[in-house]
Amino acid sequence: MTEREVRVRFAPSPTGPLHIGGVRTALYNYLLARKLGGKMLLRIEDTDQNRFVPGAEQYILEALAWCGIVIDEGQGVGGPHGPYKQSERKPMYKQYADQLIAAGHAYYAFDTAEELDAMRARLQAAKVPNPQYNSITRAQMRNSLTLPEDEVKALLDGGAQYVIRLKVPRKEEIRFQDMIRGWVVVHSSAVDDKVLMKSDGMPTYHLANIVDDHLMEISHVIRGEEWLPSAPLHVLLYRYLGWESTMPQFAHLPLLLKPDGTGKLSKRDGDRLGFPVFPLEWHGTDAETGEPTISKGYREEGYLPEALVNFLAFLGWNPGTQQEIFSMDELIQAFSIERVSKSPAKFDQNKVKWFNEHYLRAKSNAELAPYLLSALAEHGIACDQAKAEQIVGVMKERVSFPNDFWQEAKYFFQAPTEYDETVVSKKWNAPVAAALTAYATSLPTATEVSAEGLKTLFNDTMAAQGLKPGQVLQALRTAVTGGAAGPDLFETLAILGVPEVAQRLHTAVANIPVAA
Repeated sequence: MTEREVRVRFAPSPTGPLHIGGVRTALYNYLLARKLGGKMLLRIEDTDQNRFVPGAEQYILEALAWCGIVIDEGQGVGGPHGPYKQSERKPMYKQYADQLIAAGHAYYAFDTAEELDAMRARLQAAKVPNPQYNSITRAQMRNSLTLPEDEVKALLDGGAQYVIRLKVPRKEEIRFQDMIRGWVVVHSSAVDDKVLMKSDGMPTYHLANIVDDHLMEISHVIRGEEWLPSAPLHVLLYRYLGWESTMPQFAHLPLLLKPDGTGKLSKRDGDRLGFPVFPLEWHGTDAETGEPTISKGYREEGYLPEALVNFLAFLGWNPGTQQEIFSMDELIQAFSIERVSKSPAKFDQNKVKWFNEHYLRAKSNAELAPYLLSALAEHGIACDQAKAEQIVGVMKERVSFPNDFWQEAKYFFQAPTEYDETVVSKKWNAPVAAALTAYATSLPTATEVSAEGLKTLFNDTMAAQGLKPGQVLQALRTAVTGGAAGPDLFETLAILGVPEVAQRLHTAVANIPVAA
Protein backbone atom coordinates (compact mmCIF):
# COMPACT_ATOMS: atom_id res chain seq x y z
CA MET A 1 0.00 0.00 0.00
CA THR A 2 1.42 3.39 -1.01
CA GLU A 3 1.51 6.18 1.53
CA ARG A 4 -1.39 8.60 1.23
CA GLU A 5 -0.78 11.82 -0.69
CA VAL A 6 -0.83 14.90 1.53
CA ARG A 7 -3.75 17.12 0.51
CA VAL A 8 -4.79 20.08 2.65
CA ARG A 9 -7.49 22.65 2.10
CA PHE A 10 -8.30 26.18 3.12
CA ALA A 11 -12.06 26.54 3.12
CA PRO A 12 -13.23 30.09 3.96
CA SER A 13 -16.77 31.42 3.72
CA PRO A 14 -17.33 34.49 1.48
CA THR A 15 -19.04 36.47 4.23
CA GLY A 16 -16.66 39.44 4.24
CA PRO A 17 -12.94 40.17 4.25
CA LEU A 18 -10.48 37.46 5.24
CA HIS A 19 -9.45 37.92 8.88
CA ILE A 20 -5.75 37.76 9.70
CA GLY A 21 -6.45 34.58 11.70
CA GLY A 22 -7.77 33.01 8.52
CA VAL A 23 -4.57 33.98 6.71
CA ARG A 24 -2.57 32.19 9.43
CA THR A 25 -4.73 29.08 8.98
CA ALA A 26 -4.12 29.18 5.23
CA LEU A 27 -0.39 29.69 5.83
CA TYR A 28 -0.05 26.69 8.16
CA ASN A 29 -1.92 24.51 5.66
CA TYR A 30 0.36 25.71 2.88
CA LEU A 31 3.55 25.18 4.90
CA LEU A 32 2.57 21.63 5.81
CA ALA A 33 1.61 20.77 2.23
CA ARG A 34 4.87 22.10 0.84
CA LYS A 35 6.95 20.50 3.60
CA LEU A 36 5.45 17.08 2.89
CA GLY A 37 5.36 17.41 -0.89
CA GLY A 38 1.57 17.68 -1.01
CA LYS A 39 -1.10 19.93 -2.51
CA MET A 40 -2.90 23.01 -1.23
CA LEU A 41 -6.60 23.31 -2.15
CA LEU A 42 -8.95 26.29 -1.91
CA ARG A 43 -12.65 25.61 -1.42
CA ILE A 44 -15.30 28.29 -0.97
CA GLU A 45 -17.86 27.25 1.64
CA ASP A 46 -20.93 29.29 0.76
CA THR A 47 -23.76 27.05 1.95
CA ASP A 48 -25.12 29.95 4.05
CA GLN A 49 -26.38 32.09 1.17
CA ASN A 50 -27.94 34.62 3.57
CA ARG A 51 -24.46 35.70 4.69
CA PHE A 52 -22.88 35.84 1.24
CA VAL A 53 -21.10 39.17 0.60
CA PRO A 54 -20.35 40.24 -2.99
CA GLY A 55 -16.64 40.69 -3.61
CA ALA A 56 -15.56 38.51 -0.68
CA GLU A 57 -14.49 35.57 -2.84
CA GLN A 58 -12.28 37.71 -5.07
CA TYR A 59 -10.85 39.34 -1.95
CA ILE A 60 -9.85 35.90 -0.59
CA LEU A 61 -8.11 34.97 -3.84
CA GLU A 62 -6.26 38.28 -4.00
CA ALA A 63 -5.23 38.17 -0.33
CA LEU A 64 -3.76 34.67 -0.59
CA ALA A 65 -1.88 35.59 -3.77
CA TRP A 66 -0.46 38.73 -2.14
CA CYS A 67 0.80 36.67 0.80
CA GLY A 68 2.52 34.21 -1.53
CA ILE A 69 0.25 31.30 -0.59
CA VAL A 70 0.02 29.38 -3.86
CA ILE A 71 -3.11 27.36 -4.55
CA ASP A 72 -2.48 24.10 -6.42
CA GLU A 73 -6.10 23.12 -6.92
CA GLY A 74 -9.46 24.68 -6.23
CA GLN A 75 -11.46 27.85 -6.75
CA GLY A 76 -9.75 30.15 -9.22
CA VAL A 77 -7.39 27.39 -10.34
CA GLY A 78 -9.53 24.36 -11.20
CA GLY A 79 -8.71 20.70 -10.84
CA PRO A 80 -10.17 17.18 -11.01
CA HIS A 81 -12.40 17.46 -7.90
CA GLY A 82 -14.47 20.50 -8.89
CA PRO A 83 -16.57 22.43 -8.59
CA TYR A 84 -14.81 24.00 -5.63
CA LYS A 85 -17.66 26.22 -4.51
CA GLN A 86 -20.20 24.45 -2.31
CA SER A 87 -23.22 26.22 -3.76
CA GLU A 88 -22.31 24.69 -7.11
CA ARG A 89 -22.05 21.23 -5.54
CA LYS A 90 -25.56 21.34 -4.04
CA PRO A 91 -27.03 18.35 -5.97
CA MET A 92 -24.44 15.89 -4.64
CA TYR A 93 -25.09 16.31 -0.91
CA LYS A 94 -28.65 14.94 -0.66
CA GLN A 95 -27.57 11.39 -1.50
CA TYR A 96 -25.31 11.28 1.55
CA ALA A 97 -28.04 12.60 3.83
CA ASP A 98 -30.36 9.92 2.40
CA GLN A 99 -27.65 7.31 3.00
CA LEU A 100 -27.48 8.32 6.66
CA ILE A 101 -31.27 8.12 7.00
CA ALA A 102 -31.36 4.68 5.38
CA ALA A 103 -28.69 3.45 7.80
CA GLY A 104 -30.57 4.84 10.82
CA HIS A 105 -28.00 7.53 11.56
CA ALA A 106 -30.14 10.53 10.60
CA TYR A 107 -33.82 11.44 10.57
CA TYR A 108 -36.39 13.90 9.21
CA ALA A 109 -37.47 16.67 11.61
CA PHE A 110 -40.69 18.56 10.84
CA ASP A 111 -40.66 20.94 13.83
CA THR A 112 -41.75 24.50 13.15
CA ALA A 113 -39.80 27.50 14.45
CA GLU A 114 -42.52 28.00 17.08
CA GLU A 115 -42.21 24.40 18.27
CA LEU A 116 -38.44 24.72 18.54
CA ASP A 117 -38.82 27.94 20.54
CA ALA A 118 -41.33 26.25 22.86
CA MET A 119 -38.93 23.33 23.41
CA ARG A 120 -36.10 25.69 24.36
CA ALA A 121 -38.42 27.66 26.68
CA ARG A 122 -39.46 24.42 28.46
CA LEU A 123 -35.84 23.42 28.97
CA GLN A 124 -34.87 26.87 30.21
CA ALA A 125 -37.77 26.84 32.66
CA ALA A 126 -36.48 23.47 33.90
CA LYS A 127 -33.06 25.11 34.48
CA VAL A 128 -31.35 23.13 31.71
CA PRO A 129 -28.15 25.16 31.15
CA ASN A 130 -27.73 24.49 27.44
CA PRO A 131 -31.05 23.66 25.72
CA GLN A 132 -30.46 21.36 22.75
CA TYR A 133 -32.25 19.17 20.24
CA ASN A 134 -30.56 15.94 21.25
CA SER A 135 -30.92 12.28 22.11
CA ILE A 136 -33.28 13.15 24.99
CA THR A 137 -35.36 16.05 23.66
CA ARG A 138 -35.94 14.53 20.19
CA ALA A 139 -38.37 12.07 21.79
CA GLN A 140 -40.82 14.97 22.45
CA MET A 141 -40.50 16.56 18.99
CA ARG A 142 -42.10 16.04 15.57
CA ASN A 143 -39.68 13.87 13.62
CA SER A 144 -39.44 10.58 11.82
CA LEU A 145 -38.33 8.87 15.03
CA THR A 146 -41.52 9.82 16.93
CA LEU A 147 -44.16 9.99 14.20
CA PRO A 148 -45.80 6.91 12.63
CA GLU A 149 -44.21 5.80 9.37
CA ASP A 150 -47.32 6.52 7.31
CA GLU A 151 -47.54 10.06 8.69
CA VAL A 152 -43.89 10.68 7.85
CA LYS A 153 -44.53 9.44 4.29
CA ALA A 154 -47.60 11.66 3.97
CA LEU A 155 -45.67 14.70 5.20
CA LEU A 156 -42.85 14.05 2.74
CA ASP A 157 -45.22 13.37 -0.17
CA GLY A 158 -47.22 16.48 0.70
CA GLY A 159 -44.17 18.72 0.46
CA ALA A 160 -44.00 19.55 4.17
CA GLN A 161 -40.94 21.50 5.19
CA TYR A 162 -38.32 19.49 7.03
CA VAL A 163 -34.66 19.38 7.96
CA ILE A 164 -32.46 16.31 8.24
CA ARG A 165 -30.73 15.87 11.58
CA LEU A 166 -27.90 13.58 12.64
CA LYS A 167 -28.96 10.94 15.17
CA VAL A 168 -26.27 11.26 17.82
CA PRO A 169 -26.00 8.23 20.13
CA ARG A 170 -27.07 8.85 23.72
CA LYS A 171 -24.26 7.20 25.65
CA GLU A 172 -20.99 6.93 23.80
CA GLU A 173 -17.48 8.27 24.03
CA ILE A 174 -16.32 9.95 20.83
CA ARG A 175 -12.54 9.89 20.52
CA PHE A 176 -10.11 11.30 18.00
CA GLN A 177 -6.46 12.29 17.96
CA ASP A 178 -5.61 15.91 17.32
CA MET A 179 -2.10 16.55 15.97
CA ILE A 180 -1.69 19.51 18.35
CA ARG A 181 -3.79 18.52 21.37
CA GLY A 182 -3.36 14.75 21.51
CA TRP A 183 -6.37 12.57 22.27
CA VAL A 184 -9.68 14.41 22.52
CA VAL A 185 -12.53 12.57 24.22
CA VAL A 186 -16.10 13.93 24.23
CA HIS A 187 -19.20 12.23 25.59
CA SER A 188 -22.01 12.07 23.05
CA SER A 189 -24.44 13.62 25.56
CA ALA A 190 -22.58 16.90 24.96
CA VAL A 191 -23.26 16.75 21.20
CA ASP A 192 -26.64 17.82 19.81
CA ASP A 193 -28.47 16.43 16.79
CA LYS A 194 -27.09 18.95 14.32
CA VAL A 195 -29.03 19.81 11.17
CA LEU A 196 -27.34 18.28 8.11
CA MET A 197 -29.75 19.45 5.39
CA LYS A 198 -31.74 22.67 5.69
CA SER A 199 -35.33 23.14 4.59
CA ASP A 200 -34.16 24.91 1.41
CA GLY A 201 -32.26 21.80 0.34
CA MET A 202 -28.85 23.27 1.07
CA PRO A 203 -26.51 21.23 3.26
CA THR A 204 -25.20 22.77 6.44
CA TYR A 205 -21.51 23.33 6.94
CA HIS A 206 -21.17 20.04 8.82
CA LEU A 207 -22.41 17.71 6.08
CA ALA A 208 -20.95 19.62 3.13
CA ASN A 209 -17.59 19.92 4.85
CA ILE A 210 -17.27 16.18 5.50
CA VAL A 211 -18.52 15.14 2.06
CA ASP A 212 -16.23 17.59 0.28
CA ASP A 213 -13.18 16.66 2.34
CA HIS A 214 -13.81 13.00 1.54
CA LEU A 215 -14.44 13.49 -2.18
CA MET A 216 -11.46 15.84 -2.48
CA GLU A 217 -9.28 13.26 -0.68
CA ILE A 218 -8.17 15.67 2.04
CA SER A 219 -5.53 14.09 4.26
CA HIS A 220 -5.14 16.80 6.94
CA VAL A 221 -7.69 19.30 8.27
CA ILE A 222 -5.87 22.24 9.87
CA ARG A 223 -8.33 24.80 11.17
CA GLY A 224 -8.98 27.21 14.03
CA GLU A 225 -9.70 26.16 17.60
CA GLU A 226 -13.26 27.46 17.26
CA TRP A 227 -14.04 24.33 15.22
CA LEU A 228 -12.90 21.94 17.96
CA PRO A 229 -16.43 21.55 19.43
CA SER A 230 -17.66 20.43 15.99
CA ALA A 231 -14.95 17.79 15.57
CA PRO A 232 -16.79 14.97 17.48
CA LEU A 233 -19.81 15.48 15.20
CA HIS A 234 -17.54 15.24 12.16
CA VAL A 235 -15.94 12.07 13.49
CA LEU A 236 -19.42 10.52 13.78
CA LEU A 237 -20.23 11.53 10.20
CA TYR A 238 -17.06 9.89 8.89
CA ARG A 239 -17.94 6.74 10.81
CA TYR A 240 -21.59 6.64 9.75
CA LEU A 241 -20.78 7.27 6.09
CA GLY A 242 -18.25 4.43 6.12
CA TRP A 243 -15.23 6.70 5.62
CA GLU A 244 -13.52 6.34 9.00
CA SER A 245 -10.48 4.57 7.51
CA THR A 246 -9.70 7.62 5.31
CA MET A 247 -10.73 10.28 7.82
CA PRO A 248 -8.21 13.16 7.69
CA GLN A 249 -5.91 13.95 10.57
CA PHE A 250 -7.15 16.93 12.57
CA ALA A 251 -5.13 19.85 13.90
CA HIS A 252 -6.93 22.69 15.71
CA LEU A 253 -4.86 25.86 15.86
CA PRO A 254 -4.69 28.09 18.95
CA LEU A 255 -6.73 31.27 19.07
CA LEU A 256 -5.33 34.68 18.17
CA LEU A 257 -5.84 37.00 21.12
CA LYS A 258 -6.04 40.78 21.20
CA PRO A 259 -2.78 42.49 22.28
CA ASP A 260 -3.71 42.57 25.99
CA GLY A 261 -4.58 38.87 25.92
CA THR A 262 -8.16 39.37 27.15
CA GLY A 263 -10.06 37.77 24.27
CA LYS A 264 -10.17 36.83 20.63
CA LEU A 265 -8.77 39.41 18.20
CA SER A 266 -11.56 41.17 16.32
CA LYS A 267 -11.97 43.93 13.74
CA ARG A 268 -13.10 46.28 16.53
CA ASP A 269 -9.80 45.75 18.33
CA GLY A 270 -7.91 46.79 15.21
CA ASP A 271 -10.12 49.87 14.76
CA ARG A 272 -9.73 50.80 18.43
CA LEU A 273 -5.96 50.32 18.57
CA GLY A 274 -5.21 51.59 15.06
CA PHE A 275 -3.88 48.54 13.25
CA PRO A 276 -5.31 46.32 10.50
CA VAL A 277 -6.81 42.88 11.12
CA PHE A 278 -7.23 42.20 7.39
CA PRO A 279 -4.49 41.52 4.81
CA LEU A 280 -5.98 43.91 2.23
CA GLU A 281 -8.14 46.99 2.55
CA TRP A 282 -11.86 46.17 2.56
CA HIS A 283 -14.63 48.42 1.28
CA GLY A 284 -17.87 47.38 2.96
CA THR A 285 -21.14 48.71 4.31
CA ASP A 286 -22.11 49.45 7.89
CA ALA A 287 -24.75 46.91 8.93
CA GLU A 288 -26.74 49.46 10.93
CA THR A 289 -26.47 52.68 8.92
CA GLY A 290 -25.90 51.32 5.43
CA GLU A 291 -23.06 53.81 5.05
CA PRO A 292 -19.91 52.75 3.15
CA THR A 293 -17.00 51.75 5.36
CA ILE A 294 -13.29 51.17 4.76
CA SER A 295 -11.30 48.72 6.89
CA LYS A 296 -7.51 48.99 6.92
CA GLY A 297 -5.39 46.42 5.13
CA TYR A 298 -1.77 45.47 5.76
CA ARG A 299 -0.92 45.90 2.09
CA GLU A 300 -2.29 49.43 1.86
CA GLU A 301 -0.73 50.40 5.21
CA GLY A 302 2.67 49.66 3.73
CA TYR A 303 3.47 46.23 5.12
CA LEU A 304 5.49 43.86 2.97
CA PRO A 305 3.86 40.45 2.45
CA GLU A 306 6.99 38.56 3.51
CA ALA A 307 7.02 40.49 6.81
CA LEU A 308 3.38 39.68 7.53
CA VAL A 309 3.89 36.00 6.66
CA ASN A 310 6.98 35.73 8.89
CA PHE A 311 5.06 37.37 11.74
CA LEU A 312 1.99 35.16 11.34
CA ALA A 313 4.08 31.98 11.26
CA PHE A 314 5.25 32.76 14.81
CA LEU A 315 1.71 33.26 16.15
CA GLY A 316 1.38 29.77 17.59
CA TRP A 317 4.47 28.07 16.14
CA ASN A 318 8.17 28.29 16.88
CA PRO A 319 11.14 26.61 15.21
CA GLY A 320 12.80 25.59 18.47
CA THR A 321 15.78 27.86 17.74
CA GLN A 322 16.65 31.53 18.22
CA GLN A 323 16.12 32.30 14.53
CA GLU A 324 13.28 34.74 13.86
CA ILE A 325 13.76 35.82 10.24
CA PHE A 326 12.49 33.18 7.81
CA SER A 327 11.79 33.39 4.10
CA MET A 328 8.81 31.37 2.87
CA ASP A 329 11.16 28.61 1.71
CA GLU A 330 12.87 28.55 5.11
CA LEU A 331 9.49 28.38 6.85
CA ILE A 332 8.54 25.41 4.69
CA GLN A 333 11.74 23.58 5.64
CA ALA A 334 11.41 24.36 9.36
CA PHE A 335 7.65 23.93 9.83
CA SER A 336 6.08 21.07 11.72
CA ILE A 337 2.64 20.73 13.29
CA GLU A 338 4.26 19.20 16.37
CA ARG A 339 5.79 22.58 17.20
CA VAL A 340 2.44 24.39 17.09
CA SER A 341 1.35 25.39 20.59
CA LYS A 342 -1.98 24.63 22.24
CA SER A 343 -1.84 28.00 24.00
CA PRO A 344 -3.45 31.10 22.47
CA ALA A 345 -1.12 33.61 20.82
CA LYS A 346 -1.24 37.33 21.64
CA PHE A 347 -1.18 39.66 18.65
CA ASP A 348 1.76 42.06 18.99
CA GLN A 349 1.51 44.89 16.49
CA ASN A 350 4.96 46.17 17.41
CA LYS A 351 6.42 42.83 16.39
CA VAL A 352 4.88 42.85 12.92
CA LYS A 353 6.25 46.39 12.51
CA TRP A 354 9.69 45.10 13.56
CA PHE A 355 9.51 42.37 10.92
CA ASN A 356 8.48 44.96 8.34
CA GLU A 357 11.45 47.19 9.13
CA HIS A 358 13.81 44.23 8.78
CA TYR A 359 12.46 43.16 5.40
CA LEU A 360 12.36 46.72 4.11
CA ARG A 361 16.02 47.31 5.01
CA ALA A 362 17.03 44.01 3.44
CA LYS A 363 15.65 45.09 0.06
CA SER A 364 17.93 46.66 -2.53
CA ASN A 365 17.62 50.34 -3.36
CA ALA A 366 16.42 49.36 -6.83
CA GLU A 367 13.54 47.36 -5.28
CA LEU A 368 12.55 50.23 -2.99
CA ALA A 369 12.84 53.11 -5.48
CA PRO A 370 9.45 52.40 -7.15
CA TYR A 371 7.64 53.14 -3.86
CA LEU A 372 9.14 56.64 -3.81
CA LEU A 373 8.72 57.18 -7.55
CA SER A 374 5.04 56.23 -7.33
CA ALA A 375 4.41 58.79 -4.56
CA LEU A 376 6.35 61.45 -6.46
CA ALA A 377 4.27 60.82 -9.58
CA GLU A 378 1.10 61.35 -7.51
CA HIS A 379 2.46 64.78 -6.52
CA GLY A 380 3.54 65.66 -10.03
CA ILE A 381 7.26 65.56 -9.20
CA ALA A 382 9.76 64.22 -11.70
CA CYS A 383 12.70 62.12 -10.50
CA ASP A 384 14.97 59.65 -12.22
CA GLN A 385 15.59 56.09 -11.02
CA ALA A 386 19.20 56.77 -9.98
CA LYS A 387 18.29 59.66 -7.69
CA ALA A 388 15.35 57.74 -6.22
CA GLU A 389 17.70 54.86 -5.41
CA GLN A 390 20.12 57.24 -3.69
CA ILE A 391 17.33 58.72 -1.57
CA VAL A 392 15.80 55.40 -0.43
CA GLY A 393 19.34 54.20 0.26
CA VAL A 394 19.95 56.89 2.88
CA MET A 395 16.37 56.80 4.19
CA LYS A 396 15.60 53.09 4.59
CA GLU A 397 17.20 52.81 8.04
CA ARG A 398 14.86 55.56 9.22
CA VAL A 399 11.48 54.32 7.96
CA SER A 400 9.14 51.49 8.94
CA PHE A 401 7.07 51.32 5.76
CA PRO A 402 7.69 51.94 2.05
CA ASN A 403 4.87 54.48 2.22
CA ASP A 404 7.03 56.56 4.59
CA PHE A 405 9.64 57.38 1.96
CA TRP A 406 7.73 60.31 0.53
CA GLN A 407 6.75 61.75 3.87
CA GLU A 408 10.27 61.48 5.27
CA ALA A 409 12.07 62.55 2.08
CA LYS A 410 9.95 65.50 0.98
CA TYR A 411 12.81 67.92 1.61
CA PHE A 412 14.80 66.34 -1.23
CA PHE A 413 12.21 67.86 -3.58
CA GLN A 414 10.78 70.78 -1.65
CA ALA A 415 12.98 73.44 -0.04
CA PRO A 416 11.96 74.17 3.54
CA THR A 417 9.75 77.16 4.29
CA GLU A 418 9.88 76.62 8.06
CA TYR A 419 12.83 75.76 10.29
CA ASP A 420 13.03 73.73 13.49
CA GLU A 421 12.48 76.25 16.30
CA THR A 422 14.56 74.40 18.86
CA VAL A 423 17.64 74.41 16.65
CA VAL A 424 17.11 78.03 15.63
CA SER A 425 16.77 79.25 19.23
CA LYS A 426 19.81 77.32 20.48
CA LYS A 427 22.21 77.11 17.55
CA TRP A 428 21.48 80.06 15.24
CA ASN A 429 23.61 83.17 15.79
CA ALA A 430 25.63 85.68 13.80
CA PRO A 431 28.88 83.62 13.61
CA VAL A 432 26.91 80.50 12.51
CA ALA A 433 24.98 82.46 9.87
CA ALA A 434 28.26 83.93 8.58
CA ALA A 435 29.87 80.48 8.49
CA LEU A 436 26.93 79.04 6.51
CA THR A 437 27.14 81.93 4.05
CA ALA A 438 30.83 81.22 3.60
CA TYR A 439 30.10 77.52 3.00
CA ALA A 440 27.37 78.37 0.48
CA THR A 441 29.80 80.68 -1.34
CA SER A 442 32.54 78.05 -1.43
CA LEU A 443 30.29 75.19 -2.64
CA PRO A 444 30.51 76.08 -6.39
CA THR A 445 34.29 75.79 -6.11
CA ALA A 446 34.11 72.22 -4.75
CA THR A 447 36.27 69.85 -6.79
CA GLU A 448 34.70 66.77 -5.18
CA VAL A 449 30.90 66.79 -4.78
CA SER A 450 30.64 63.41 -3.03
CA ALA A 451 29.54 63.25 0.60
CA GLU A 452 33.19 62.97 1.65
CA GLY A 453 34.24 65.91 -0.53
CA LEU A 454 31.46 68.14 0.78
CA LYS A 455 32.32 67.19 4.35
CA THR A 456 36.00 68.08 3.82
CA LEU A 457 35.03 71.44 2.30
CA PHE A 458 32.72 72.10 5.27
CA ASN A 459 35.42 71.31 7.82
CA ASP A 460 37.93 73.53 6.01
CA THR A 461 35.43 76.40 5.80
CA MET A 462 34.58 76.15 9.50
CA ALA A 463 38.28 76.18 10.38
CA ALA A 464 38.72 79.34 8.32
CA GLN A 465 35.77 80.86 10.22
CA GLY A 466 37.29 79.94 13.58
CA LEU A 467 34.47 77.55 14.45
CA LYS A 468 34.34 73.85 15.26
CA PRO A 469 32.16 71.76 12.88
CA GLY A 470 29.98 70.63 15.81
CA GLN A 471 28.94 74.23 16.47
CA VAL A 472 27.38 74.52 13.02
CA LEU A 473 26.27 71.03 11.94
CA GLN A 474 22.71 71.17 13.35
CA ALA A 475 22.17 74.63 11.91
CA LEU A 476 23.42 73.39 8.53
CA ARG A 477 20.95 70.49 8.57
CA THR A 478 18.05 72.73 9.60
CA ALA A 479 18.90 75.32 6.94
CA VAL A 480 18.93 72.67 4.21
CA THR A 481 16.08 70.34 5.34
CA GLY A 482 14.06 72.37 7.83
CA GLY A 483 14.38 69.63 10.47
CA ALA A 484 16.74 68.71 13.29
CA ALA A 485 17.26 65.04 12.38
CA GLY A 486 17.68 62.87 9.32
CA PRO A 487 20.07 60.55 7.53
CA ASP A 488 23.77 61.24 7.07
CA LEU A 489 23.96 64.98 6.48
CA PHE A 490 26.66 65.03 3.83
CA GLU A 491 25.04 62.13 1.93
CA THR A 492 21.93 64.31 1.91
CA LEU A 493 23.86 67.31 0.57
CA ALA A 494 25.47 65.18 -2.15
CA ILE A 495 22.06 63.94 -3.33
CA LEU A 496 20.61 67.46 -3.32
CA GLY A 497 23.54 68.77 -5.36
CA VAL A 498 25.74 71.85 -4.93
CA PRO A 499 23.47 74.47 -6.61
CA GLU A 500 20.42 73.44 -4.55
CA VAL A 501 22.32 73.33 -1.25
CA ALA A 502 23.90 76.74 -1.89
CA GLN A 503 20.52 78.24 -2.73
CA ARG A 504 18.88 76.80 0.40
CA LEU A 505 21.67 78.11 2.63
CA HIS A 506 21.40 81.63 1.20
CA THR A 507 17.61 81.50 1.66
CA ALA A 508 17.90 80.32 5.28
CA VAL A 509 20.42 83.01 6.19
CA ALA A 510 18.17 85.65 4.62
CA ASN A 511 15.03 84.43 6.38
CA ILE A 512 16.08 83.22 9.82
CA PRO A 513 16.52 86.21 12.15
CA VAL A 514 19.70 86.36 14.17
CA ALA A 515 19.14 86.96 17.87
CA ALA A 516 20.45 90.29 19.10
